[in-house]
Amino acid sequence: MILMFIGASPGSTGGGIKTTTAFTLAKSIYSISTNKQCMAFKRKIPEETIEKAFVITFLSIGLICIDIILLSILEPDLDLVDLLIETVAAFTTVGWATGITPDLSIPGKIIIILTMFIGRLGPLTMASVWINKSKSSVRYSEERMAIG
Repeated sequence: MILMFIGASPGSTGGGIKTTTAFTLAKSIYSISTNKQCMAFKRKIPEETIEKAFVITFLSIGLICIDIILLSILEPDLDLVDLLIETVAAFTTVGWATGITPDLSIPGKIIIILTMFIGRLGPLTMASVWINKSKSSVRYSEERMAIG
């Protein structure tokens, strides 16, 4: 399931959060824990890229968790592990599943269909539809805060 969740490389038709997103997450977690700059291949990874990687990952995990909760409520007779595999497979559009899709109720099938749709478009693309982008040219000063 972890390999399905990471998925393919960018530019391919495969689903998942993409290998570059997982790589960026790993490098940023390492850089935070060692208190060094986030670098790869002798280049600094921009903060915006790191933030996008975290947002994509957390939106993806959040969607999968919500789907599993809803499916476990709608389908109490099915095994939780089977629902988890089915949901991750739907989100990552790998085409591999446990075979329980025909046994799902109509609302369960709709959840799986929506998960496939969001997984194919990408969670960041779907979230950006609802985010209000202001065109303000106001820039605020930056302040460092003690975290942790």
